[in-house]
Amino acid sequence: MKLKPATLRTFTNLHSWIGLVAGFALFVAFYAGAITVFQPDVQRWANPHAMPSTATLADAQQLLDEVLAQHPEARDHVGMTFPGYELAQPMAYWQDSDGTWLFASPDNTAGSTAEPGVAPLPELINELHYALGIPQVGIWLMGVVSLLYGVALVSGFVIHLPRLAKDLFALRPGRNLKRFWQDTHNVIGVLSLPFHVMFAVTGAALCLLLVAMLALNPLVYEGKLMAASAAAMNTAPTVPKAGTAAPLAPLAAWHARAIAVAHEHGDTAFQPGYLKLAHAGDAHAVVEITGSSPHALGGGSVALDAVSGAVLATQLPGSRDANHAILAGAYALHFADYGGIAVRWLYFLLGLGGAFLFYSGNLLWIESRRKRRQAEQGRAQLGMARATVGICIGVCVAISAAFVAAQVLPMLGWDVAAGQRWVCFSSWALCALWAARRAPVKAARELLWLAAIVTALVPLAHGMATGWWLWRSAAAGQGALFAIDAGALAMAFAFASLARAVARRARRDQPNSVWASTAA
Repeated sequence: MKLKPATLRTFTNLHSWIGLVAGFALFVAFYAGAITVFQPDVQRWANPHAMPSTATLADAQQLLDEVLAQHPEARDHVGMTFPGYELAQPMAYWQDSDGTWLFASPDNTAGSTAEPGVAPLPELINELHYALGIPQVGIWLMGVVSLLYGVALVSGFVIHLPRLAKDLFALRPGRNLKRFWQDTHNVIGVLSLPFHVMFAVTGAALCLLLVAMLALNPLVYEGKLMAASAAAMNTAPTVPKAGTAAPLAPLAAWHARAIAVAHEHGDTAFQPGYLKLAHAGDAHAVVEITGSSPHALGGGSVALDAVSGAVLATQLPGSRDANHAILAGAYALHFADYGGIAVRWLYFLLGLGGAFLFYSGNLLWIESRRKRRQAEQGRAQLGMARATVGICIGVCVAISAAFVAAQVLPMLGWDVAAGQRWVCFSSWALCALWAARRAPVKAARELLWLAAIVTALVPLAHGMATGWWLWRSAAAGQGALFAIDAGALAMAFAFASLARAVARRARRDQPNSVWASTAA
C-alpha cells in the first residue's frame, strides 16, 4: 500500500501533535497502571502486619448481624466483603443518614469513616492511573486523553502501514541513536497495537461513561436514563418493601446457593467476593452476591430472595445481557481481571512498554526538530526535553517514594494516607522543578540516579519495617512480597543502567543536541 506524500505528512503531524498533547498523561497512566495490575499484592505488601485469613463465614454472619442491630440505616442498603476477598477479615459498609460512608469490621462494629485493614498505597497508585491524582475532573480528563490516544494509534498505524513488513523487526543499533529509538518505538508500538487499541477503548468507556450518560439523558432518553441505569447495571431487581417483618436466611446459605447457581450455568470456578443487601428484616429483602470467575472474562453475580433463597436474577459469564457483558468485559480487559498470573505479568510488561512508547515519542520529536547547524537549540526543544525528564522520570521517583513511605511512616507514627500523598506529589513536583532549572541531559542523569536509589530503598524499607526481607519471603513461599521487592531491585538496576547510558550519550553525542554535555 502506497500513500500520497501529502496524506502521509498529514497523518505524521496528527500522530506527533496528539502524542505530545496526551503523551505525558499516558506515561503516568501506563507506568502506574502496570503496578495496579498487582493491586491485591501491593495491598498485602503495604499491610504486612495483617494476619492471613482465619475468618470464616460464621465471623461474617456475626458482623452482619451486629451491624444491622446497631445501625438501623444499614438495613436499607448494606454491603459486605467475604473473608479473604482482598482483605483477610470481612468488612461491612453502608451510608448513614447524612450520606457518609461508614465501615465496620469484626473488631469495630461501631463503624468509622476509615476502611479497616486497608492500606492507602494501592488506591494512591490507582488514582494516578485513572485520574493522574487530580480530584473530581481527573477521571474525565483521562477519558478525553484516551480518545486522543485512539486517534494517535490509528494515525501511527497508517504512517507505518506502507513499510510495515519491512520495518517491523528492523532494530538497527549503532551510532545513529535516533534511528535506533525510532526502530524500537515502531516495533513495540506495532506488536502491542491490539492491546493499545483495547486500552484506549476501555479507558475511554470507563472514564467517560457517566459523562456520556449525562449528555444522552436529555437528548435521547427524555430524562429517564439515570432512573433506569440502576436496573440496567445491577443484577438484583428493584423491589419495594413489603412492610412485613421476616427473618433473613443464613449468610452461609446465600454463599452456597450462589455457588450452586453459578455451577448450574457452567461457571464451576465462581467464588463469592462481596454482597449487597437491601431491605434487611423485610419480607422483600434482596441480596446480590458478586464474585470472581478466574477462567472467564469478568466475574458474575447472583441475586437471591434474602428470606427464602429463591433465585431472582443472574448475570454470569456466558449468560449476561448486553449491558452487563459490555461493562464486565471492559473492566476485565482493562485491568487484566481474567486469565490468571500469566496475563497479569503480560499486562505489566505491556504497561511498561506503553510508558516507553510515550517517552520515546517525545525524544523522537525533540530529535527530529534539532537544528544540526545551530549550537544552541530552540526554546521549544529545550522545554520539551525538560518537561519530559521532569514529568516522566519524576513520577517514577514519586511512586517509588510512596512505596518507601508506606513502610516508614507507620514506624514514625504518622498519618499514612496523608503522608504518602504528600511524599508522592511533593517529590514529583520537586523533580519537575529540578528538571526545569537544569540542562536536560544533567537533569535526566541525576533524576535517573535518584530513581534508582529510591527504588532500591523499597525492599530495604520493607525488610526493616516488617522483617520480611527478600530472602525470608522467598524461603517462606510469600510470592507476592518477594515479587514486589525483587521487582523493585530490577527496576532500580534498570534506572541505573539508563543513567549510565545518558551519561555515555552526553559525552559522545553531537554538540548541538540537547542531550550533549555541552548543551546549554
